[in-house]
Amino acid sequence: MSELVSEVATQIRRGLQDGIHPGDLLELLDQLGDGEKEELLELLSDSEATALIQEMEPFEQVSLFRLLSRERAPAILKEMASDDAVDLLGELSPKEIAELLPLVDEDTAKFSGLLKYPEESAGGIMTTEYISLPADLPVEEAIARLREIAPQAETIYYVFVVDVENRLIGVLSLRDLIAAPDGTPLKEIMKHNVISVNALLDQEEAARVVAKYDLLAVPVVDDDNRLLGIITFDDIMDVLEQEATEDIYRLAGAGEVTGVELMEASIYKIAWHRTPWLLLSMLGGILAGYIMSAFESTLEAILVLAFFIPVIMDMGGNVSTQTSTIFVRGIATGEIRGADFWRYFIREVRVGLFMGVLFGILVAVTAVLWRGSPILGLVVGISMVATVSLATVIGTLVPLLFHKLHIDPAITSGPLVTTIKDVTGLLIYFGMATLFLDYLQ
Repeated sequence: MSELVSEVATQIRRGLQDGIHPGDLLELLDQLGDGEKEELLELLSDSEATALIQEMEPFEQVSLFRLLSRERAPAILKEMASDDAVDLLGELSPKEIAELLPLVDEDTAKFSGLLKYPEESAGGIMTTEYISLPADLPVEEAIARLREIAPQAETIYYVFVVDVENRLIGVLSLRDLIAAPDGTPLKEIMKHNVISVNALLDQEEAARVVAKYDLLAVPVVDDDNRLLGIITFDDIMDVLEQEATEDIYRLAGAGEVTGVELMEASIYKIAWHRTPWLLLSMLGGILAGYIMSAFESTLEAILVLAFFIPVIMDMGGNVSTQTSTIFVRGIATGEIRGADFWRYFIREVRVGLFMGVLFGILVAVTAVLWRGSPILGLVVGISMVATVSLATVIGTLVPLLFHKLHIDPAITSGPLVTTIKDVTGLLIYFGMATLFLDYLQ
């Protein structure tokens, strides 16, 4: 065993003893190869190895977990929080899961139960390590029970109150529990209106619930309101990061490269995810070129028209990108929903018309001062007004229609919106130029 591995193990052990967050110790692993990491795991205890693994990104967890021996892997899995363990299992192959589950003994049923929920659902990210107590339990007994089970719970800030059939009937905070006088049953101090989410609810919707009500954790229930688990704030933060990353990739038309970190993904996999939208952009460019060729005679007659093509196209592209990005964000955050869709659409049309008139006047004045042709200024100005106004319509309407069709609007807001805008912008510009061709000559 190398001195480097021994030194890293010592630093990790000392850091954990000194209270350093495990996430800050992960950098020490960057200097080790797979063989050295395997040696390192042999030097660390189960709790030390678990502390590191739980702070890693999913692809890193899987990579390190696969270095564990058949005897060690189940022990580490049992040390992990149930939601983290299930997330890790979800990254493994069905064969690996089938081999591991029988080895975790009493936790097999728990893991199997969590694995049955869709990966991106509330049930898929919940933990079963929560605190629930019966409604008739007195405060002093509840506090005593809390001391016993708190070490195994994911969070103790909320105590959930259940009936004999484990139905969620109330909730109280740790502060409420401590402040209540002895002898008071929990049902007298609990809050009856409990905010909860169904196990099959999409994880992004669950994150919105937590954000809306400023919760530290949200209970997860089944269709009969039976308490199944909780989703804690740290898991919600992971969901928000994941969903934001997905939306950014889609807005850029780059697709998603899942299962591996961006820097670790293969060239072919990245190219495969980006190709479809780039192909759409190329086809849009070919169509734009065809439109320009159709107006070849107009361009030959008035060559100066070519100088304003980039200005009009770029302004339309920037406006449509801004509009679609803001609209998709509004949907993602829940700021725009239901009846707000069309009200927002009308407002964006008005905003686009205002910006179109503003930039239309500016580019028209520029054309007149530069070329001394009021007709050229009129053509360029009207084209700018129409292009920018239409760009806001496209940038809002296309994602809106896809949202109504239950398709993620982020998918439509990159190359698709830009391609439509390019084609319509050229048609407007050359249509106006052809209409005033005699006057321009």
